[in-house]
Amino acid sequence: MTAASQGGVTVFLIGMRINNFRALRSWWPVFIAMPKMIRELSKEKERGLLGLQPLLGGPRLLYLVQYWESKEKLLAYASDRDGEHRPAWAAFNRRVREGRGKVGFWHETYAVPAGSYESIYVNMPEFGLGKATGVVPVGRRGERAADRLAAGSAG
Repeated sequence: MTAASQGGVTVFLIGMRINNFRALRSWWPVFIAMPKMIRELSKEKERGLLGLQPLLGGPRLLYLVQYWESKEKLLAYASDRDGEHRPAWAAFNRRVREGRGKVGFWHETYAVPAGSYESIYVNMPEFGLGKATGVVPVGRRGERAADRLAAGSAG
């Protein structure tokens, strides 16, 4: 199978690192802020989140790979004064100053144009971009990665 996605996609990686497990007051609020935002985005599909994949990077690092319709929709959500993100971000910034390095935070954003990504899933449940956009049989897009990349730029 391959992802049903056609056209561009924005990939947003976001995570936290627990630098001091005993500093629960520093990292717990960061940990519980994300589910509120995900619930909001899941209810309000027009905001542009296509789907996400939670991942662990060892015992200290938790992160999400998010797939968005566009970078514009991602940035609009991040700056929306009425959404869950702005108050969570303000609280996090206060906590970081007070916490003296007990919790880390990171994110990366990639705006990926059509024809610049491809996927394949073998013996896998829906995962990643395929989970976010649905899947189609590989043959519809080409048997080789190069074929799927070419099909993406033509779609």
